[in-house]
Amino acid sequence: MGERILDNLKLVLAEEVVHGHVVLDGPRIRAVGQGRVGLPGAEDCGGDWLLPGFVELHTDNLEKHLVPRPGVAFPAAAAVQAHDAQLLAAGITTACDALAVGDVEADSVRVRSLQAAHAALAEARRSGGLRSDHYLHLRAELPYPGLLPLLEPLLDDPAVRLVSLTDHTPGQRQFRNLQRYAAYYGLPADPRTGYLDDLLQARREQQARFRPTHLQQVLRWVRERGLCLASHDDTLASDVDEALACGACICEFPTTLQAAAAARGAGLTIVAGAPNLVLGGSHSGNVAALDLARADCLDVLSSDYVPASLLPALGVLCAQLGWSLPRAVATVSHAPAQALGLQDRGRIGDGLRADLLRVRGSIPDYVAEVWVGGRRLLAQ
Repeated sequence: MGERILDNLKLVLAEEVVHGHVVLDGPRIRAVGQGRVGLPGAEDCGGDWLLPGFVELHTDNLEKHLVPRPGVAFPAAAAVQAHDAQLLAAGITTACDALAVGDVEADSVRVRSLQAAHAALAEARRSGGLRSDHYLHLRAELPYPGLLPLLEPLLDDPAVRLVSLTDHTPGQRQFRNLQRYAAYYGLPADPRTGYLDDLLQARREQQARFRPTHLQQVLRWVRERGLCLASHDDTLASDVDEALACGACICEFPTTLQAAAAARGAGLTIVAGAPNLVLGGSHSGNVAALDLARADCLDVLSSDYVPASLLPALGVLCAQLGWSLPRAVATVSHAPAQALGLQDRGRIGDGLRADLLRVRGSIPDYVAEVWVGGRRLLAQ
């Protein structure tokens, strides 16, 4: 790759925005400087923004490519390529692909596609077929009867960086409102049928039977491997207390301000959804990400199911809350990198990975070019 000089840029650094230049040397940033460099061969970037590449803790985006229509299973290898391209176009240079290990339904699409998705990601990584840097986030659905035999072999994949403890039993956490639960899963909601009452009883029995033993085994495996652990959809302060007792370091998508405040007091890294922020609220009726940010209970933004939500979410934080651009950008770069233990990325600085975004517009508005490890992989 050699040396490359990017000149005449608004550099979004950790604490400030400066007019300057960067020198890339292979996969790393060799130097960052203020002002024009004025050297032959320097690339004039026209005063565009330069941001660190986005780091994503939880993307469900692969699922929509695996199952583009209800009941349609698309080839996993092609789905992975489409997913990777979409992440790159959104400025996501490091991604934890969230794979659901178990689900509320025994034979759901998530369960049926898990092995194929994992194998396709592993093969694309092995063959150099991925442009963004991909890791794995395993979502352990604790009440799922077949969780343990599904999860154990996946945990030995060196790409695993994060495990989250999920429990989508209706009547709690994300789905406290049973009518919203029914709408989300397309279930009969008329109380006269008794369907939801019967379902709730069956799900709670399954939770009581499997969750306690599954939780203890998952925690043993996570500790043995030294993996980062996240809670998911915490609703009560007691949920956060349980997460702390389990050794969690991340509170992912708290559903109430009460839970988020407890997580803040406990020192957990708090993750909120960028789609929630952009859309002005939660699609499932939970706490608004803007309210979390307003209460200083937001550390990391996740694109969740919309990769393109990260960049406009930064504009919301700056325009509606008066955050500085460096502070907003940190929620999608430095903070998630630190949460994952990736010390070599998430900022623009000497010696760090050259994962960079050239972004245009006044807010900034859209990603024009992307470098991953010093290679320009997207350009207009």
